[in-house]
Amino acid sequence: MKKTLSAVISLALAASVLPALPAAADDGVVNLTIWSPTDREAVEAWWVEKLAEWNEAHPDIQVSREAIDRSDSYAYDNKIATAVTSNDLPSIFYVDGPQVSYYAANEIILPITEYFDEETMADFVPSTVKQCTYDGELYAISATESGVAFYYNKDMLKECGVDTDDLDSRTLENPLTWDEMAEIAEKCTTDDHVGTHIIMDHGEGLPYALEPMYISKGKDYISEDGTEAEGYVDSEEAVATTEFLADLIAKGYASVDPIQDEFLNKACATMIGGSWEVATLEANADFDWGVTYYPVSDTGKAVSPCGDWSAAISRDCADPEAAGEFLQWLMSTDNVATYAAAIAKPATRNSAYENEAMADYAEGPRALFVEQLNNTAVPRPRTPSYATFSANYAEAMTNIFSDAATNGEVDADYIQDELTNVAELFTEDYETYYAE
Repeated sequence: MKKTLSAVISLALAASVLPALPAAADDGVVNLTIWSPTDREAVEAWWVEKLAEWNEAHPDIQVSREAIDRSDSYAYDNKIATAVTSNDLPSIFYVDGPQVSYYAANEIILPITEYFDEETMADFVPSTVKQCTYDGELYAISATESGVAFYYNKDMLKECGVDTDDLDSRTLENPLTWDEMAEIAEKCTTDDHVGTHIIMDHGEGLPYALEPMYISKGKDYISEDGTEAEGYVDSEEAVATTEFLADLIAKGYASVDPIQDEFLNKACATMIGGSWEVATLEANADFDWGVTYYPVSDTGKAVSPCGDWSAAISRDCADPEAAGEFLQWLMSTDNVATYAAAIAKPATRNSAYENEAMADYAEGPRALFVEQLNNTAVPRPRTPSYATFSANYAEAMTNIFSDAATNGEVDADYIQDELTNVAELFTEDYETYYAE
């Protein structure tokens, strides 16, 4: 039995649905529709320009797009849920990276492997290919990626006696360790600011930003085949990883509640932060700052987060071949480069960085994120039960962090109980809906 999307996401007001164009008009023209979230003005302008370019060059395949407001974080997902139940999905719609497996397992999107040859796929960063692949088939494709790294306020660190030249000189082979991260956090925690920032939000930001720490310690949240959480998220290694994170909260080195622009406003000296923070800091920071690679456990390997929105062909698309042809064009090197530049995110195709639009990624912090994407990035677990896992993990970590902040110490038994519950809820969901 397959779950409908509405069973996975919370109830919210669905966005209004515009009438869909017919798949083919009487004159034989194929009409394709796209749904994707709204974004910054430059991105919206990019879509207008590019769709006009395509439509002029392809009079037999006309493409239109509906930009869906995400000010209500559930509006986009709920609009898709409504369309799933009414068999009224657009030809192509965008899906967040970790949900590709859900849509694929429930046969809501179609395989697109045939539209991208081996040479083309070799140009995409490995994390994107893996994120968009389920059960051996490519089901979606993305123009942009994301990443997380360790930001530091050089002015604050120098005042607290931390050698910033050492941080500046780190390499992918010699990243900061957890012990070093904790030592810096301790030194830089004062009456005016905490030493570090580890909580993006109490939702998807938690599994997204923190997963590499679990992998680095030896156990991911979920098994590689996406079927098991017991023995993974509740393992000895996972408990030890969670203890490390909770200890930062218990000792007051990090805030238990996410604070917007905490690093920018000098409320913390260091930050586990996303690739999108670079542009914000370049435009607004009045202090000297740097970025180095995502921290690793003392015995583990270098790992980093990734993932972004990807385009998929829906099961309701009346002409998948035409949609596949459009996706081939949409994900061309030049289109990926100019889109990535407009949305200010790393590009998924390495050849895109040869485009003048991506010149900012040749060196500095942006180049570091590209290096991580090609070498250490690991997508979130590819399992149709990811939404269930994510919500329960976020709730458990919020409980664990709150307990550590309240009591000023880490309770390993409490952590074990919370993570065991996460594993059991995942097992219940997976076995109920997806197990053979």
